[in-house]
Amino acid sequence: MKSNQCTALLTGMLLALLPADSAGETTLSDAEKKEIVYRMYADGKKDFPAVKDLSPQEVMVRMRSDDLVLVDTRRPEEMQVSKLPGAISKNQYLVDPSRYKGLMVVSYCTISYRSGVFAREMAKKGHIIYNLKGGILAWTLEGGSVYDPQGRKTSRIHVFGKRWNYAPQGYQTVMFSLWEQLF
Repeated sequence: MKSNQCTALLTGMLLALLPADSAGETTLSDAEKKEIVYRMYADGKKDFPAVKDLSPQEVMVRMRSDDLVLVDTRRPEEMQVSKLPGAISKNQYLVDPSRYKGLMVVSYCTISYRSGVFAREMAKKGHIIYNLKGGILAWTLEGGSVYDPQGRKTSRIHVFGKRWNYAPQGYQTVMFSLWEQLF
């Protein structure tokens, strides 16, 4: 594990130990949360600078055509809470990446760090994958909808842990315990 990944993991672990209102402060406005989410994404992007990203707005516009596939790189437990419309899992994509040739592939996760690493690794294999800037958090903060496994619109979102607890007002957050974050 790289030292900056260790630092990020340790920071996340320490923040997970803080009282719930110390990370993702519920008194923050959605505009303030959005600023924090994009700053967190920019900090993580340093680990995959060659990966091209797309804003939530760009993806929302592009979704109007049939030439886009969203790849959710989160754990199955996170996807069981909610996901972006029509998204497939990373494992579904990896079964047959050639199936998506000719489509714009956009990966995402909570803040789009894991998906950025995925896009970087797939680029080494010759696949062009864009990364959703700010992940599912930015998506919802920009007005995008999320859906449960049955395809129903929901206001629940998995934020991984307290460090990422910046869902929009009106959303119920679900997160992993510190133990679940580590393993």
